Amino acid sequence: MEQYTLDTAMSRIKEITALLEQNAFDLEMSMKLYEEGVHLIKFCNTALNNARQRITELSALPEEDESDVQ
Repeated sequence: MEQYTLDTAMSRIKEITALLEQNAFDLEMSMKLYEEGVHLIKFCNTALNNARQRITELSALPEEDESDVQ
């Protein structure tokens, strides 16, 4: 699978959804598209969970005293 960012993966999921809704492909191609979509959804979930974890970690950091920042 090519390298995706969260945005490109989400765009590709939308494309795959539109393609599958057209019912224009045989079963084999439809299954390949579906499989790609599942992998992309897992990628997006992992990326979002990582971001959520990072935000939680950053939120737990003590606030810096403004006098410490110079």
